[in-house]
Amino acid sequence: MKNVGELGINSIFRKSSRRSIALLCAFVICFLSVPVVTVNATESTRKQLEEAKEKKKQSESDLNDTKDNIAEMNEEKSSLQGQLNTLNTQLTEVSNNLENLEEQIDNKETEIENTLAELEVARKTEETQYASMKKRVQFIYEKQNFVLIEMLFGSGSFADFLNQNNYIEQLSAYDRKMFLKYIETRKSIEAKEATLEEEKKQLDEYKVQAQAEQSRVSGLVNQTSGSIKQYANDISDAEAKAQALEDQIKAQDADIKSLEAKLAEEMRLSKLAASSSWRNISEVTFAEGDRYLLANLIYCEAGSEPYEGKVAVGAVVINRVLSSVYPDTVVGVIYQNKQFSPVGSGRLALALAEGKATASCYQAADEAMSGYSNVGNCVYFRTPVPGLTGINIGGHVFY
Repeated sequence: MKNVGELGINSIFRKSSRRSIALLCAFVICFLSVPVVTVNATESTRKQLEEAKEKKKQSESDLNDTKDNIAEMNEEKSSLQGQLNTLNTQLTEVSNNLENLEEQIDNKETEIENTLAELEVARKTEETQYASMKKRVQFIYEKQNFVLIEMLFGSGSFADFLNQNNYIEQLSAYDRKMFLKYIETRKSIEAKEATLEEEKKQLDEYKVQAQAEQSRVSGLVNQTSGSIKQYANDISDAEAKAQALEDQIKAQDADIKSLEAKLAEEMRLSKLAASSSWRNISEVTFAEGDRYLLANLIYCEAGSEPYEGKVAVGAVVINRVLSSVYPDTVVGVIYQNKQFSPVGSGRLALALAEGKATASCYQAADEAMSGYSNVGNCVYFRTPVPGLTGINIGGHVFY
């Protein structure tokens, strides 16, 4: 491409009157004085730094709250663990008491069975004794005369007769005594049976109460165990959150340091640009392929922007070429490390390989390379962010 200086003043006047006046003013200013380049990126970076510090502050606050929450949950968990230990002790006591009651009930049931067996024996003995006594009484009553005659004629003497009569009376008295004794024994056994039944009934009631208490305490144990498990899970989650916040704070620290370094570098560039020289467009010699390269960068950065936005992107590149702070070639400016995102993402390489630049992109490149700028001396552009001021064209702010 021809050196722009060779175009001369005549080529400028062949432009539209508006553009010619702008170019003429630019040349006059360049000859009269060296313009000062203001690098406004420092304000954007400073804002980013403040936001990063605020985010870190919030993360630290969240971390402190999380740690306080963990401490509270650990305290509650410890309290619940103490309650659980007490409940387990109670449950053991209730279970032991229930086992003891069950053992007593078993013993009572055994006693009742034995008593019932004794009662059955007593009843049979009573019945047998009653039957025997009844038979003897009936015999004496029915055979009274015969017995008396037998006793009278069978006795050797009257004394012997009296002795036999006394024997019969004693036998009757013994029968009655034994009968009454068996009755008392039966009644005693029946009373014992009633007592045992009452005791068993009370034990059964105690057993029901013990089972209810066991169920209640067991429920409390399960409930408390579940609460402890939930607290353990919550504590684990909170600890994981705390760890994530600590990692986040470390990353934010690194981000803050990076932004501080970036801010320092941009401030250095700002001061350097303010005190360095600013070349005239006539001093720039464009290399073969610069137009193609710039047009495709414009396509990548502002392909969907209005034409003024395309010109502005091209002007930023040429402004950097003109500033002594940046490389003095289009290639050097565009491929400077971490300056234009399409370079790092590979989009520019793809556009260059496929020749994506449109006619309007080439036209914008031509205007920028002729020295025309619709963004003054801006050397940066990006999508708008809060707090960043500049020249807004389309979806970009130029500063």
